[in-house]
Amino acid sequence: MIGLTNATVRFGSRTILDGLTFAAARGRSLAILGPNGRGKTTALRAMLGFQPLNSGIRTAPSIVGYVPQYASSNQSYGVLDVVVMGRAAGLGLFGQPTPADIAAANAALDQVGATRFAGERFDRLSGGERQLVLLARALATGSDVLVLDEPGSALDLHNQQRLLTLLDDLRQQRDRAIVFTTHDPNHALAAADDALLMMPEGEALFGPVEETILPHHLERLYGVAMRMVDLSAADGAIHRCVLPAFAGRRAA
Repeated sequence: MIGLTNATVRFGSRTILDGLTFAAARGRSLAILGPNGRGKTTALRAMLGFQPLNSGIRTAPSIVGYVPQYASSNQSYGVLDVVVMGRAAGLGLFGQPTPADIAAANAALDQVGATRFAGERFDRLSGGERQLVLLARALATGSDVLVLDEPGSALDLHNQQRLLTLLDDLRQQRDRAIVFTTHDPNHALAAADDALLMMPEGEALFGPVEETILPHHLERLYGVAMRMVDLSAADGAIHRCVLPAFAGRRAA
């Protein structure tokens, strides 16, 4: 499990988080949504232990698989080396990767469909490819908690679909807690069990996706009219999605 209980964070005279409580249990996936400046990143950093709390309780395991929002492209490490870095916590200060560590890294690359990159340099991959490698690194930690900071923000629609499909596959295995931040409620519909909506007035709404990712809640969250629609997939399945009022072109 990972989460915060009655957490408060202040920056000077400004209160960013005020008694915030939420958690992702093992076997559940949580999406955190909110407008710019509301505190999504602060909540994520506090949950990870990067941001001290003024009050409240943080609950987290000693090792968390973390995928940052942006992956630097100026690191000339090999892809396999980057993924093996996820095993660092178990190696000690001067430890060297063992065959078991290499095997775990290769298994993680295979799990995210990135085995073909194993022999390449990390800085020569595209943004979407680097994101997959960092997800493999997070999985290689062996932690049962996976945290991703806006994983789809820099990805095109095709790579967003790949990432969300992978996150949903991981969710359905029910063997870890998954937390990710996003600006797109459709990401929550695609890959989350629960959602935390950080309302602009300071309130937070936490609960199952079916009860939180609804037009009237999202209109309060973003100040934009929303509509829920059903789309038919190529395989005949029906997918629920959310459209803002500005989507599409106005009729002449």
